[in-house]
Amino acid sequence: MFKSAREPTTEEGLQYHVHLKPGDVPRYVLLPGDPGRVPLIASVWDRSRLVAEHRGFVTYAGTYKGVELAATSTGIGGPSTAIVVEELLRVGADTFIRVGTTGALQEYVKLGDLVISSAAVRLDGTSRVYADPEYPAAASYDVLLALIEAAESLGVRYHVGVTASSDSFYVGQGRPGFRGYLPDKWRGIERRLAELNVLNFEMEAATLFVLASIYGARAGAVCAAIANRVTDEFDPRAGITDLVRVANEAVRILYEWDAVRELRGKRYLSVRLISEILRREQYKG
Repeated sequence: MFKSAREPTTEEGLQYHVHLKPGDVPRYVLLPGDPGRVPLIASVWDRSRLVAEHRGFVTYAGTYKGVELAATSTGIGGPSTAIVVEELLRVGADTFIRVGTTGALQEYVKLGDLVISSAAVRLDGTSRVYADPEYPAAASYDVLLALIEAAESLGVRYHVGVTASSDSFYVGQGRPGFRGYLPDKWRGIERRLAELNVLNFEMEAATLFVLASIYGARAGAVCAAIANRVTDEFDPRAGITDLVRVANEAVRILYEWDAVRELRGKRYLSVRLISEILRREQYKG
């Protein structure tokens, strides 16, 4: 039985929405929006198993190159993402990487390229429930670096910069609604953001970054560009394979960095520590 309406968990810590309890997932969790992408992410792991499937939230856990990790779908948008992050934190996860798809706002971001978010414009409503608009939505720098390192090591095309997160796929991203409805506030929003050098539009990063920052967790985001709003191209399959590879490899890299950081008794990752890790890898080779 669940404890109460205020605290919808069981005595064992089972969470109402994701149906996970402490011990079900490790600290590193990949967060695709689409539940169908969870088994795809897990398909490249050494081993994997379905842990929970409830209310559209699917979780797999397993190992990738010996590193324990999990993947949980968030659904679309900030509200469901906040639910997932809240409940994953309660069961012991503390490092999150959004693994999503996105629409590019710059012409040079080609279909299939990856966009790694350094920060997010908070056009969503959910993050504003948690913090005033002046509060930044920024990726954790070590997760950001791990994603960049993963993309570099795998030789995939990628871009790093600011993302815009919206709760609306249609009107809020400048797409006409039903019967062409489009308020002036959102007409041309994609062009105005592009002028600010924003790279892409998506729907979850701002919420994830704000919650992770508030709760002292870590978060990053990598998305495959399946659309380009400048060239008006769209291919829902573009870049998905590279997306999955980079997200998983970033977890492995983070694990190695974390191990050295903890061994040295350091709270933060530094250039010196990364150099030490590189020297150890060269020595092993």
